[in-house]
Amino acid sequence: MTACPRCGEPATRGQEYCLECGTRLPGSGPGGARDPGSGWILRTAVSFVVALVGAAVAVAATGGSEDRAAVVTATGGFATVPASSTVPTPSETGGPGVVEWPAGEDGWTIALASLPQTRGRGVAVARTREAGKAGLPQVGILDSSRYASLHPGYWIVFTGIYASEAEATSALEPARRHVRTAAVRRVVP
Repeated sequence: MTACPRCGEPATRGQEYCLECGTRLPGSGPGGARDPGSGWILRTAVSFVVALVGAAVAVAATGGSEDRAAVVTATGGFATVPASSTVPTPSETGGPGVVEWPAGEDGWTIALASLPQTRGRGVAVARTREAGKAGLPQVGILDSSRYASLHPGYWIVFTGIYASEAEATSALEPARRHVRTAAVRRVVP
């Protein structure tokens, strides 16, 4: 039997707190004096040894062979179509009357449709022909992956090549008669 150092109230062996004043009693706990952090060192050491043994087993299991395959990593860029030695046919380019965007030039245009490239270029060619038959000027197809100002992965069916946004906006009304969702877009290579 011991007593509380603060109030002198009697306490039994193993009692952690004084029942009268609530003070933590010295020497409480099953083994006498307690150190609140005594177990962490042992747990850390055991965890370290287990991790070290696991790492050694992993190295032994994978590092014994010198016959290693080369790791190849692909980096950046977009897939491009290989250069062809033949001239594309009109059906591949969209046919007669289909306009190509001037190489290396930035400007403004009216986007009639943005079609995912996964659906194929044929859908874009068909839309281009429809727009040409409707009388829209300078109708063409852009590969959006080649232009910094456009979201990659789409065929953009466009009409007109303009030097300013104001010019493109003034030509928007006839395009909207053909496609209600036609919008002015900046094209920057």
